Amino acid sequence: MATTQEREVERGQAVYTPLTLALGYDLVVLGLSNPLIWKCPTSRLLGMYDEHVSANHLDVGVGSGYYLDRCRFPARAPRIALMDLNPHSLRHAARRIARYRPEIYRQNVLEPIAAQPAKFDTVAMTYLLHCVPGAIQDKAVAFDHLRALLNPGGRIFGATLVHGDGPRGRVARRLMELYNRKGIFHNSLDTAESLAQALAARFADSKVDLVGCAALFWART
Repeated sequence: MATTQEREVERGQAVYTPLTLALGYDLVVLGLSNPLIWKCPTSRLLGMYDEHVSANHLDVGVGSGYYLDRCRFPARAPRIALMDLNPHSLRHAARRIARYRPEIYRQNVLEPIAAQPAKFDTVAMTYLLHCVPGAIQDKAVAFDHLRALLNPGGRIFGATLVHGDGPRGRVARRLMELYNRKGIFHNSLDTAESLAQALAARFADSKVDLVGCAALFWART
């Protein structure tokens, strides 16, 4: 029988169906919600990839694969791996960046990583943590699991929508409340401050920037 956490994890990723990924994700999330509701333009998140991504990269919580498709890798033939619990997201993103021949790993990052791939120089987690159950202190176990996949001096980066200290407008507040009730989001206890504390406890150097409702972060081993 599935635990409460396992059921909540499943609810958080169930919205990513082949139909929503093909027809709605880029338009609704990247084109509308990011700039208009969360007040963090998709271009800002893409710029984060351009700044931090390496030629030996693992992407966790892959969404539609938009950022990997659009970002500027520092090599013509980078090694890219995709990790997600949702098989639809993995297939969709893998098709989108098929030119890179990505490695694929299906994994719940709250659990120890089952696969043992060669280590990476960068790991990205973009819009994953706010879909994972628990407070930041609980879901930060994902950092522990992923840190073990980084080379010395490697970097983890990403973004998550925060509920506590983000400057949320009325529409953002209502939408977050709705998504939390439906189990799509689990970020009612998440703050940029708690994220910064979790990173500082695990990494040699880290930074969190609040852009609208989104906490953009990076950390280095």
